[in-house]
Amino acid sequence: MRTFDSHAHLTDPSFAAELDDVLARAADEGVAAIVTIASDLEDAVAACELARRSSRPRVWSTAGIHPHEAERCTPEALVELERLAGSDVVVAIGETGLDFHYENAPRDQQIAAFRSQIGLAERLGLPVVVHSREADAELVRVVNDYSDRVVGVLHCFTGGAQLLQTALATGWYVSFSGIVTFARYYGAHHVQAVPGDRLLVETDSPYLAPVPLRGRRNEPSYLQHVVRGVAQLRGEDPAAVASVTFENACRFYGRGG
Repeated sequence: MRTFDSHAHLTDPSFAAELDDVLARAADEGVAAIVTIASDLEDAVAACELARRSSRPRVWSTAGIHPHEAERCTPEALVELERLAGSDVVVAIGETGLDFHYENAPRDQQIAAFRSQIGLAERLGLPVVVHSREADAELVRVVNDYSDRVVGVLHCFTGGAQLLQTALATGWYVSFSGIVTFARYYGAHHVQAVPGDRLLVETDSPYLAPVPLRGRRNEPSYLQHVVRGVAQLRGEDPAAVASVTFENACRFYGRGG
């Protein structure tokens, strides 16, 4: 199966000593493309550099500030994000969004940072990669505010029905991770509800390794297990899920296969 890991964190320190091997294993398992996701300005710089030097699998990057780091989303930081986003390897703004579970940054700062970055995505004509945890109501408001101006993806989706319906109604994409393989996963109906042309898959490496590898450091080569988990929940052939999610990721990120 040829697959596209739509969300990984290849700049995470846990990969530093063996990144070449990680990428080689991914390629051997059919992963043809990966988007490495930035969490702050420094990470965005590193992600861009990694993307420029990686060709197998093909790696692209994002530029953004995670809600945990919202206090760092200053006007000066936004200027730098815009500069980074001008690179030909940057395919989206993010990951941004809201996390009201950990609240590592105050909610008002998270909301302000999210709106600033989604506004940046609008100005640049780029999609936005969105993190959401226990913040459905505010996410619904933001998505509705930008419904006809920005396309986004709800990555590693674990939210509720209202957020899912709002995102789909506004043309957004929804991505699922190794969580779909967990024994206590409760979102099968959400996986089934996403139209085929709005479905993405991801590893969110190095987090959330799928069954049967749960407990290990996750990596893109494990994406096949996510694909199979999604396919099982949807009653579809894994090869078909791999194919459609590859096409969807290429379309969402504006890159050819």
